[in-house]
Amino acid sequence: MGMTDPRVVIIGAGVVGAALADELSARGWSDITVVDQGPVPATGGSSSHAPGLVFQINGSKTMAELARYTVEKLSALDLDGEPCFLQVGGLEVATTPERLAELHRRHGWATAWGIETRLLTPQECAERHPLVDPDVVLGGLLIPTDGLARAVHAVEAQLRAARSRGARVLERHEVLDVRTEDGRVTGVVTDQGEIAADIVVCCAGIWGPRIARMVGLPLPLTPLAHQLAWTGPVPALAGRTDEATLPILRHQDADLYYRQRFGEIGIGYYGHRPMPVDADDIASVDEAEVMPSVLTFTPDDFADAWTETRRLLPATRAAEIAEGINGLFSFTTDHLPLLGESPDVRGFWVAEAVWVTHSAGVGRAMAEWLVDGHCSSFDLHDCDLGRFEPHQLAPDYVLARDCQNYVEVYDILHPLQPMEDPRPLRTSPFYQRQRELDAFFLEAAGWERPQWYGANAHLLDGRDVPVPNDWAARYWSPIVGAEAQVSRESVALYDMTALKRIEVCGPGAVALLQRLTTGDMDKSVGSVTYCLLLDVDGGIRSDITVARLGRDLFQVGANGNLDLDWLRRHADDTVMIRDVTAGTCCVGVWGPLARDLVQPLADADFSNEAFRYFRAKRAHIGNVPVTALRLSYIGELGWELYTTADMGAKLWDTLWAAGRPYGIIAGGRGAFTSLRLEKGYRAFGTDMTFEHDPYEAGLGFAVKMDKGDFIGRAALEERAASVRRRLTCLTIDDPADVVMGKEPVYDGATPVGYVTSAAYGYTIGKGIAYAWLPAELATPGRSLEIGYFDRRVAAVVAEEPLYDPAMKRLRA
Repeated sequence: MGMTDPRVVIIGAGVVGAALADELSARGWSDITVVDQGPVPATGGSSSHAPGLVFQINGSKTMAELARYTVEKLSALDLDGEPCFLQVGGLEVATTPERLAELHRRHGWATAWGIETRLLTPQECAERHPLVDPDVVLGGLLIPTDGLARAVHAVEAQLRAARSRGARVLERHEVLDVRTEDGRVTGVVTDQGEIAADIVVCCAGIWGPRIARMVGLPLPLTPLAHQLAWTGPVPALAGRTDEATLPILRHQDADLYYRQRFGEIGIGYYGHRPMPVDADDIASVDEAEVMPSVLTFTPDDFADAWTETRRLLPATRAAEIAEGINGLFSFTTDHLPLLGESPDVRGFWVAEAVWVTHSAGVGRAMAEWLVDGHCSSFDLHDCDLGRFEPHQLAPDYVLARDCQNYVEVYDILHPLQPMEDPRPLRTSPFYQRQRELDAFFLEAAGWERPQWYGANAHLLDGRDVPVPNDWAARYWSPIVGAEAQVSRESVALYDMTALKRIEVCGPGAVALLQRLTTGDMDKSVGSVTYCLLLDVDGGIRSDITVARLGRDLFQVGANGNLDLDWLRRHADDTVMIRDVTAGTCCVGVWGPLARDLVQPLADADFSNEAFRYFRAKRAHIGNVPVTALRLSYIGELGWELYTTADMGAKLWDTLWAAGRPYGIIAGGRGAFTSLRLEKGYRAFGTDMTFEHDPYEAGLGFAVKMDKGDFIGRAALEERAASVRRRLTCLTIDDPADVVMGKEPVYDGATPVGYVTSAAYGYTIGKGIAYAWLPAELATPGRSLEIGYFDRRVAAVVAEEPLYDPAMKRLRA
């Protein structure tokens, strides 16, 4: 690229910074400077002490794929003939029935994401790892391609490759400041002078919060101390001359993992109390006793780990603990990395909270993002720095969640399991009424959101609601089924306040939304449009509804903070973009009797002729001014009614009092999910993400190719011609066989896809699972199977939508 290369400074020469320098230079950028306060390649950060275990299985497809790429890259790397990766395999063992079931679930994830794994008997576990007592374990899961990253070797090998392409590496350069001008980075100030920069990427690991603060960016990351101990010689391993031949081992029931090093065993422990450290309190390279990321071992915290180790690995009873450290590494509020560009300072990027396991994958992802403007190899929506709500950046919140995530790192977590603390944080104006109705709350983006209402228990009389299997019955009640059925029979109120609302206004609003969305925004005032935000590669960034409330005023119903960030990044000073969620609220009034309820209360005409489907209107409901949108997530007649937060309780009470003669109920999220899947409505982040295009996802109807240019249009022209996979509706006959999402789908013995959303359909009387499948299998009537724990569940491809395909009820 020569003279046009941007000047890139990468802060941090650990596994992430080294991987990024290598991947960026391999893509043709050469003006790259890597700076680190420590000596290279062992700089004193987390990479320098990391035990190097690379376990690929993860409930997140993205994290599994980042790890898989790391394995592939490091396996092919060597340093002067020395390998950078020892592919000894990984073994996870279960000592409780609950963990054994979890290993089956993890086997399902691996199969869904295309990673080879095998379930083992206790005896087979002992054959793979002779130190394991087969009488203690109930079974195991083998991942043959897992192994040990030799992190310092990998750093040096990747930095050498980057240097050979023109990059420079400056060790012993402490970063003192990041210079900015007019909202852009211009350089990095070190203790040895200033380096000009167009792009700065913070790969500083545990020091990340300190560096990010230099440009005013709060980073929700906490360095936590983690115990790693080494035994002295274990007699059963005497004479082993290879660094590692035994598989890496995880005993998650006791928060333990193990690796062999010649005749010794390394023991990592998550079971001790969280030990957070402020990034500002980490010792400097010269002051640190061993290195900055290594703190003094605290033996009292390790006592339980040693007791349990000698139970699982009896051979260690003949050894002692010879040495130990409390090593620092990064935790975030949701276990996921922090990747992306600052919302306020252009050119300042972060690649933070990345463990060795995912390091090379993140290096590649960031290089693609920087060079191409988007990442094509991985779906990064879960890792994007812009995903956080303002309250999720509060220091107290970050510390509490990061410490809790340390405690839970090996716990068996249910897909619906909410955080317990700190709560409640955000409550809608309907919260008090919901509590009076004995709501069971889960949490969404900080909001307390009812899953069902105890007050609706009487609705079960005379109804036969099937009970799902034990796992699916957690965070579930038969009341969910009754609420779903009643919503189709009379009228229900659904609290939709947690849905993000963004106001887009100003003379440039129409032009901005035309450029960013797949829908035609230049329609009459009062129009509502369902459409998509796409990236330049045609991948779906979000699905949104846009209501035109004035000539230059739009309300966007969005999925989260990433949508707000995307709109703001593309707006100029002719547009104002405002998150109005906190000051407003929304109740869905849905069901066949919705008009009977709303019309007598309204000062506007809510008849079908005067208020068509997908239109918006301002009105009063009793004394409450509302913006009414005629659309429905559950597939029934009705409206979303928006008002200001101060009037929310009055709106609820007005509707509730008038609805009593109609048998009005409040419906929870459990019923909502069932009803939306019966109607075939997709959920962004679950059913489709950045890696999918509208045609694959069954959303081609939301793309108006004849409206002129928009972001992603050119890519769509190519993608439309070759749809190789489809988001497909499957039904399951046995009510007990409800699945939960992320399970593998099989055609015979062959894994062919994975489930996204799933629920029981209480109207149609079948289980529903949406799944990504090869296009040739997405034919109605096709019989497939879903892998659910240790069983196979029979499923059939169905025509969608399953409910009211003619849309008669919505348009009534």
